[in-house]
Amino acid sequence: MARVYGDLQPHRDDALDGITYDGSGRMEFHPDFHPNHGKPFTQEDLEYLCTFYGVDDARALSFALGKTEHVCRVKFAKLKAQGLVDHYRNCYRQQLEL
Repeated sequence: MARVYGDLQPHRDDALDGITYDGSGRMEFHPDFHPNHGKPFTQEDLEYLCTFYGVDDARALSFALGKTEHVCRVKFAKLKAQGLVDHYRNCYRQQLEL
């Protein structure tokens, strides 16, 4: 039986579609869902990540940014350690005010 993580469950057809999950239930790299894998984060990516991390779940962020869940989590942790999360959130908010 497939392991269940919160509300996100592997779909019964995932294996047929080539979708795999790591031991923590995170979707592993799949070219259809992660077209930006291996590409650097853009300014807009960082703003989106910092604004919606904790609002959207990791899989939604992953799909929105085209990167794996793991990469999104690691990037956010690095930005937080550098004290840059609020900076990118403020940049995002300023774009909304224009």
